[in-house]
Amino acid sequence: MRGRVAEGIETTPPRRCAPPLRVSGGERITSPPDGGGAGRDDVADGVVNRRAGRRKRPPGVTDEEGGKAMAKFAASIAVATLALGAALPAASQGKGEAWPTRPVRMIVPYAPGGATDITARHVANRLTEITGQPVVVDNRAGASGTIAIVLAAKSTADGYTLLVGNVSTNAINETTFAHQLKIKPSQALSGVTNLIELPHMFVAPSTVPAKNMREFVAWAKTQSGKVNFGSSGVGSYPHLDGVRLARAGGFQATHVPYKGGAAQMLPGIAAGEVQYMLINLASGLSFVQSGRIKALAATTEKRLPQLPDVPTMAESGLPGIGTNAWNGMFAPAGVPKDVLKQIHARVHSLMEAPQMRETLSKSFMSVVVNDSPAAFDKFVRAEVEKWGKVVRENNIKVE
Repeated sequence: MRGRVAEGIETTPPRRCAPPLRVSGGERITSPPDGGGAGRDDVADGVVNRRAGRRKRPPGVTDEEGGKAMAKFAASIAVATLALGAALPAASQGKGEAWPTRPVRMIVPYAPGGATDITARHVANRLTEITGQPVVVDNRAGASGTIAIVLAAKSTADGYTLLVGNVSTNAINETTFAHQLKIKPSQALSGVTNLIELPHMFVAPSTVPAKNMREFVAWAKTQSGKVNFGSSGVGSYPHLDGVRLARAGGFQATHVPYKGGAAQMLPGIAAGEVQYMLINLASGLSFVQSGRIKALAATTEKRLPQLPDVPTMAESGLPGIGTNAWNGMFAPAGVPKDVLKQIHARVHSLMEAPQMRETLSKSFMSVVVNDSPAAFDKFVRAEVEKWGKVVRENNIKVE
């Protein structure tokens, strides 16, 4: 009969029978060798009971010598059992095993081509190069990212399924989709690290008589509720930031969601369908530079190098309004801590590399990583609380 395995070493009990022992009545018994014909099996209720076979005492072996041999054999089995028991926990946890040792799936909540997908593909490609293991991007678009969130949360927590999400999927959706979701993303997923921030700006059609945010707010107050603003959908961060701006500026505005994202939002505002919106720099810069729309303010701490004449929201008297959308990496809750640390170390290192920074900067993305998974988890929880308050205060609901 085969023994248990620990640390790659298979232990096999001795196949020769133990020396005979003398029991009451003067009968000597011994256990038959594994699979030998000296013993017989009785089967009752599915349980096999093996009868001890009988053998003659080996020549030249006394009862005393046989007893000592049996005691020595039993002691050796006890020691081996203790050693095996101590080794199994370490083996089952996989301590010391480098990550990854097999292909990794990286789930993205959107279709290919957007900022989150671009970020994920850069990370996946670099991880593949560094580790030699395939990291495959799995785009699972739909339901404002909730399909991907649930899929990732219900995956095996072994470090081989990851998710690249963002402020909408992993912070805002926890409140806006509270009735539809059966999970809380901040609890069902463990943060690995933030990856990037994407600078944004508030823009308006070229026909609006305002050169900056201060002038726009003053103008909007005179429009008697005729101001519209666009977003990528109900409950999205451009929607919530549009609401926050109207509230902070003291004017009324009507929300117009565009299901096609930036591809529909930008032509819409250029045509005057809406009077303002929040858009990321990568998508909207060419429209600003061509004069089809105008930039009112940047949401960054400092002015954008690409638009040095455009003031920040803080300079406009509205600090904290407007989001620099973030993308971050997550894993299913319950991933072993040592594995999570390895994933964080790998990703943190590749994101900090000059080559990665330069590559992402071409898409106007800034690398922003956390020192530990715990630090990122803390940040995400704060984001959930912040956006939950905005949703509740403005009675925003997703049907």
